[in-house]
Amino acid sequence: MNINPTDFASLLCSRLCHDLLSPVGALNNGLELLADEQDPEMRARCLELLSESAKASANKLKFFRLAFGAAGGFGETVDTREAQAAIEGLFGDNHRVTIGWMVEDPVLPKQAIKVLLNLALIGGDALVRGGQLDIGAEIVDGNIEIVVRADGPRIVLDPELRSALAGGRDDVPITPRAAAAFLAHELVTQGEGMLQVSPPDSEVLLFGASFRVG
Repeated sequence: MNINPTDFASLLCSRLCHDLLSPVGALNNGLELLADEQDPEMRARCLELLSESAKASANKLKFFRLAFGAAGGFGETVDTREAQAAIEGLFGDNHRVTIGWMVEDPVLPKQAIKVLLNLALIGGDALVRGGQLDIGAEIVDGNIEIVVRADGPRIVLDPELRSALAGGRDDVPITPRAAAAFLAHELVTQGEGMLQVSPPDSEVLLFGASFRVG
């Protein structure tokens, strides 16, 4: 499926706005409650909720800036510790998803970081009741090898995302929900590589990507 750059940018912006709507809305509601509340204990609780919502908003912005945007500077590589911090900030704070980080290289090409982050996003979202999210990546003979494994009591990968990871269908438009999946597919395709997904009946969700960068 071919999508022009303008339409795809709109999809990514829509996905970002959708994910930020909840924590930003909570901030607005908290401020309204704080303005009317006089009880010291309730005001303290409002401030606590405001702090949590602000942190969630910041974590989402940091993640999407790295996964979708031009974060990491103007060089060709990104510090993998920045990617790890982005994933742990997005999923680790809710204490439902445990992150297993298996990336030893100190830096990776930007395209590899984006594929890694977007696959991690999809895998983490699929753990609807929490679980283990393992992320691994290494450079082998000039190829980037990425593996993301999601394991939990209930795993749900929307068929739309599965289709987008394979490049989508010409008769089915890509929606904002599937933007991350389509971006991962496109970056792997540009690197003349392959993106694989475990079958729907697998007990765990597994993504594997191998491609060249540069």
